Amino acid sequence: MIDGWLAIFSLAFAAFALAAFLLRVPREGLTLFGAVLVFGLAGYAWQGSPGLPSAPKAGEAPATRQGEAMVEGRKALFEHTTPPPDYLLTSDAFARRGRFADAAGLLRRGLAENPNDQEGWLALGLALVGHADGMVTPAAVQAFVRARAIDPEHPGAEYFLGSAYLQSGEVRAARTVWAGLLAHTPKDAPWREGLEAEVARLDDMIARAPMLQGQ
Repeated sequence: MIDGWLAIFSLAFAAFALAAFLLRVPREGLTLFGAVLVFGLAGYAWQGSPGLPSAPKAGEAPATRQGEAMVEGRKALFEHTTPPPDYLLTSDAFARRGRFADAAGLLRRGLAENPNDQEGWLALGLALVGHADGMVTPAAVQAFVRARAIDPEHPGAEYFLGSAYLQSGEVRAARTVWAGLLAHTPKDAPWREGLEAEVARLDDMIARAPMLQGQ
C-alpha cells in the first residue's frame, strides 16, 4: 500500500514538472500542481480501493474521480489561446462523470473532421483507458501514437501512455515508453532529472521482481 502511494505521488510530481516546463508560467505552475496531482491519484481509482469500507456513493465515486483526474491532468499540458472545440469540451464533461464510452465516441466523431487535434487524440487515448478500467488497449495505444505524431516534441502522449501502463501493472511497458521519451528529452529540460529518476526507479523495480523480468 505504501509503495503504491509513493508511486502515485512520484508520478504526480513528474506530471507537474512537465506542465511547468511547457507552460513556463510559475504562478500557473502552482495551480497545475494540484491538477496533475489529481491525475496521479487516478491510478488509485483504477486499481480500486478494497481496503476502504463501503459508502453510498462507492459505485460512482471512483469513475468520477478518475475522469476528473484524466481531464485536469491532460489540460495541464496545454496552454489554450483560443477556446477548445465543442466536441472536446463536451467529451470532457462525459469523462468527468465517468462516462468514458460516451466521451470516446464523441471524440472519434470530432477527430474525424479534425485529425490534427493533438489534444483530442490524447483525450481519446485517456478515455479509452478509462473505459477499459485502466487497461491499455490497442485502440488507446493508437490514439496516443496519433497524438505524438502531430507534435513529437510534446511529451504528453508518451508520458500518459507510460503512466497508464504503470497503473495497469505493465511495468516493463511503462519503462520502455518512458525510456523512449527520455531519449529525445533535451538535456537542459528542467524535468529531465525527474524523468531519469522515474526510469531508474522502474529499473530497480524490475531488478527486484523476477516475475517482471520475464514480461
